[in-house]
Amino acid sequence: MGHPLYDVVCFSILGPYTLRIEFDDHTEQVINFGPVLYGEVYSPLRDKRVFEQVVLDEETHTLVWPNGADFDPWMLHEWPSIVDDLIARAQEWKRVQISSTVS
Repeated sequence: MGHPLYDVVCFSILGPYTLRIEFDDHTEQVINFGPVLYGEVYSPLRDKRVFEQVVLDEETHTLVWPNGADFDPWMLHEWPSIVDDLIARAQEWKRVQISSTVS
């Protein structure tokens, strides 16, 4: 059995790497994405101009960026309970990125 399905219905940019995201169940999250923007897909979003190009995809009902980066709406909805795991994973991606540029 999968996890519950949520749709992102709107969002606003609050500051650097920070979005307020509203869901179809009338809840919202304020998320600072900065700590997880590492790895091949997410590190381009560290450029604030790229990060701010985020749009709401009307088909998938989630946030997407021009380079194809996105997050599952469930992850966004459950961010407080999964953020520590995401940060740990992002730190591993950061180490891999650094070691591949040093090699």
